Amino acid sequence: MGDAPTLSERADELEHRQMQEFGERIVGKSLLYNLADGDRTLGQNAFGGRMLMGEDSRLPPMPEKPTLQDFFRCRFDDFATAHLLQSANLAQKNGLSDKMVLGCLLHDVAVAGFIRTDHGYWGAQMVEPYVDEEVSWAIRAHQALRFFPDESVGYAYPDNYRRMFGDDYRPEPYVVAAYEEARRHKWYMSARIICVNDLYSFDPDVHVELEQFDDVIGREFRQPPEGLGNDNTPASHVWRTLRWPCNAL
Repeated sequence: MGDAPTLSERADELEHRQMQEFGERIVGKSLLYNLADGDRTLGQNAFGGRMLMGEDSRLPPMPEKPTLQDFFRCRFDDFATAHLLQSANLAQKNGLSDKMVLGCLLHDVAVAGFIRTDHGYWGAQMVEPYVDEEVSWAIRAHQALRFFPDESVGYAYPDNYRRMFGDDYRPEPYVVAAYEEARRHKWYMSARIICVNDLYSFDPDVHVELEQFDDVIGREFRQPPEGLGNDNTPASHVWRTLRWPCNAL
């Protein structure tokens, strides 16, 4: 029996199949993608041949003027989306304002659609041009606050974090500093409310549809008429990246 193919050999085989599927076009992958596999390269074919640009037939097609809902349906991870929907549903049941329901719906938007690392910061950047400043601030701040309990609102350190990170985990100094700064901020409680309604377990008997929040999104999210990614804001490039993740440059 021969040796099993190495990770590099499997990657080369996948890349060859993809080139054949796309008419010999090369699917470009960013360094960040490969770093997650411990590979500090852009791949063997990063700068050669005809590169895939624009629409990717492996992904659901997007309309020319995509809305936030289109990205939920066509790009976001299904499991992470279910988490966002259940958190927003809980916020709605708890009688929160539309603004804070939207904050709960979007608090992990970066995890669902873009990147896990520093997801509060990335998520805030993604939505900042389109939501109230309080919402984007709360999304950014919740990343730090979730590691620190607040008995006044019944928020304890999540048991799920003990399973994920271990009992001896301690947040990085920048997270501690962000928490201390947020504690003194006028919108502290808005970010803390997101933590309180941030469900760390899922009820399989609760099914929440995105359409439940169409009215909230319509009132609180400023959809650009050109479509997300086609508008000219400091966040447009992030939405374009989600739409065309394999663009070579």
